[in-house]
Amino acid sequence: MKRTGITFIRALAFLLTGCAVGPNFRRPENALGDVRLDAADTAGHASRVSQDEKVPNAWWVLLGDPQLNSLEARAHEANLDLQSAYARIDQSRAGLGIVAAELLPALGAHASYSRQALSAHGPMAALGAPTYAQNLWQTGLAALWYLDLWGGNRRLREMAVARGLSKVYEKEVLHVALSAEIAKAYILLRGMQSQLDIARANERIAEEIVSLVETRRKNGVATRYEIALAKSELEQVSALVVGYAHQCKRLMNGLASLLAQAPGSLDTELEEHRDVPALPPKVPVGLPSELARRRPDIRRAEENLHAATASIGVAQANFYPSITLTGTLGLQAFDRRDLGFWDSRWFAAGPSVSLPLFQGGRLVHALELKKTEHVEAALLYRKTVLTAWHEVDNALCLFADEQKRTERLRLSFEESERAFAKLKRSHQEGEVAYLELLTGRRNVLARRSSFEAAKTQSVAALAALYKAVGGGWDDERLITDSD
Repeated sequence: MKRTGITFIRALAFLLTGCAVGPNFRRPENALGDVRLDAADTAGHASRVSQDEKVPNAWWVLLGDPQLNSLEARAHEANLDLQSAYARIDQSRAGLGIVAAELLPALGAHASYSRQALSAHGPMAALGAPTYAQNLWQTGLAALWYLDLWGGNRRLREMAVARGLSKVYEKEVLHVALSAEIAKAYILLRGMQSQLDIARANERIAEEIVSLVETRRKNGVATRYEIALAKSELEQVSALVVGYAHQCKRLMNGLASLLAQAPGSLDTELEEHRDVPALPPKVPVGLPSELARRRPDIRRAEENLHAATASIGVAQANFYPSITLTGTLGLQAFDRRDLGFWDSRWFAAGPSVSLPLFQGGRLVHALELKKTEHVEAALLYRKTVLTAWHEVDNALCLFADEQKRTERLRLSFEESERAFAKLKRSHQEGEVAYLELLTGRRNVLARRSSFEAAKTQSVAALAALYKAVGGGWDDERLITDSD
């Protein structure tokens, strides 16, 4: 099952020789040659993006998280969408084999026995043929060969090859999407677990504040309003804890679904809280000129355009005469024992020609239909390329901006920690009440929450970037096999 089918498909393509009607397919020019991967310059983080190295197939390894590596490997083996894609490739291989057989002669063998009698009042009896019952034994070979003089079947096979390759690249599109989806879900899970830890720390502080305010109320210092406000804050934080816990559960179930496993099957493996993976010092994104060959959706659109081009030749070939060679050689006898004699042989051979004279416009309209489908396929190819360009630009900007935002929030968090350290010393010296100290601690946790959320989104933006540049499939192997 774990095969691309591309070697088999390309091998049959070598049979596409000879003259054939219809236009020959020409690979579109690389419309992405002008793409610039310097969008990150405006954010001051271009140094992290590297065009000197090719996009790694297993780009998630750059994050250095063994658990993520394990999830990716298992997902690419078990994901049901990928399994369906492999099945569609096998279907296209079988269909291609059927189309390939059209250019080869067909040979069959037959044998029959019958007991028959002619009518005594029929024309054969009038000619003197016997009318009594007789046995008739027959055996022989029959051959048929359609001469593909105009290349219609060769164009049909060319179309099947292109459609088969389209299925291969469709599977690779799923590989790219799955790689990014697994990484994104895992990164968000680790980020949500960090938020859950912060919320629980806030909950403990809120409980302590409620207890402290109630004590002050008993001593006549605090008011009922202050108690109600403290309890309201506690309930608010407790609600966040419940929400974050639910989000963690949902993300773990999402990962289990991508791995084709039952809900809750990954809880034991993933419930231990871990930090969000750190960004690598360098992010290889490859050269812009390679983007059109690296993104499998562009390759798929190209093969669909190829198939549409070949279909025009199939439609044009229907305007020309079709010639079929047939031949039959066999033995026929009334007595089975006579089948072995040379005189029992019989044969028939010769060509048959079929020429469409009047089809009511069917052939003309069929050709026009294929031409318009070709125009649509060309437009879809251009749209796919343009979409890829936009996705890369947006992903680069997002990646750079998230890094910039994370850096600002990191500085904010560090400043809040320094401020809290001074507040803590003031409390130890008796200058600040304990309630004010708890409030300061909550402010620090709020800054940390914002920083952790930004850090999570920054790493998640890396997954989006590699999805945009076509990372997550073995492009070098497919390019080698297809060229």
